[in-house]
Amino acid sequence: MTNISQARRPLDGIRVIEIGQLLAGPFAGCMLGYFGAEVIKIEPPDGDPIRGWRVLENGTSHWWRSIGRNKKSITLDLKKTEAQQIARQLIDSADVVIENFRPGVMEAWGLGPEEIKKTNPDIVYARISGYGQTGPYASKPGFASVCEGMSGFRYVNGFPDQAPVRPNLSIGDTISGIHAALGIALALLERERNPEGKGQVVDVALYESMFNLMEAVVPEFSGAGVIREPSGTTVTGIVPTNTYRCKNGKYVVIGGNGDSIFQRLMEVAGHPEMASDPRMANNAGRVQHELEIDNALAAWCMSKDSDDILQLLEAARVPAGPIYNVKDMFADPHFNQRGMFEQVEINGKPLKIPAILPKLENTPGRTEWPGGVVGSHTQEILQSVLNLSSEKIHTLKSAGVI
Repeated sequence: MTNISQARRPLDGIRVIEIGQLLAGPFAGCMLGYFGAEVIKIEPPDGDPIRGWRVLENGTSHWWRSIGRNKKSITLDLKKTEAQQIARQLIDSADVVIENFRPGVMEAWGLGPEEIKKTNPDIVYARISGYGQTGPYASKPGFASVCEGMSGFRYVNGFPDQAPVRPNLSIGDTISGIHAALGIALALLERERNPEGKGQVVDVALYESMFNLMEAVVPEFSGAGVIREPSGTTVTGIVPTNTYRCKNGKYVVIGGNGDSIFQRLMEVAGHPEMASDPRMANNAGRVQHELEIDNALAAWCMSKDSDDILQLLEAARVPAGPIYNVKDMFADPHFNQRGMFEQVEINGKPLKIPAILPKLENTPGRTEWPGGVVGSHTQEILQSVLNLSSEKIHTLKSAGVI
């Protein structure tokens, strides 16, 4: 059996230069590094700001240990010409570059894709921005919070007649990072298949990545003039699928919207008359009687503790589950058996970080090391990739280039 620490990964041999900060670009780089790419992360001398965000230990965020995993950190002050030249040489040695600056910044540094193609036509150049590289909004600053609103996602997320709700995650950034990683993988596959072996630009916009989740919203408006409105804890037009509070104060999610599932659900909930009601035999009818159905299920859930509700629903083969917080996840045997947590060590102290998905049967990804000290690989990379001498590296450091 192959040792997991030595198993082949699908992106082995691919070199990625990650230039950017915070979340969208670095999340894409994290995914690629997990599946074998050599990710060289170029940071400013004071490091990626995410190193200092949220919960810190010894001055470094726990978040960084996850998103910086498997990355080789080098420092370059890209406002300086010599640093730009070094970055150019690194990109020329690479298969992929990821950047998530405002459009035009890389061009101002002489590192835009058209310039890079002159010396590295095979490069896959991934660009992540708020609104994309073209169009009237391209130059606008694009934070995920703003782009989630413009995408249509925020509008449907929340309760009627209330301000739209933001999930307590930077979902626009991570979804964009996933789109970028997918685009890079597709571009690498095309480069492999193409006899000319050319690279291409992957243009990812935060608002478009979230727009990509809108499912039926667009054709429903185009075909029927329907604007999907926020619907709280339900999904418009699908009944019953909702979140219910139980006697012990915990919540459960019940998905009883299949016709036969609905019958079993209402039987176990003590409403056989609703299970056999021809008006509720299909989804269209249940939508018309949504309030009646939800009130019955809400009253039933409030009469029992969540564990009892879930046990009854499992026996009746009705899809249902708890609302977990992170402590619940850590205690759950399924999360643990599926390997959803990976343990690393920070200065001899254990720390668990999430596994990166998807799971691959024969070439799984893995965490080789957690996010380390800023610039910890600068000398190694400049010597091994660019053949710079120790004296030259010392000069660059003294000049504030690295």
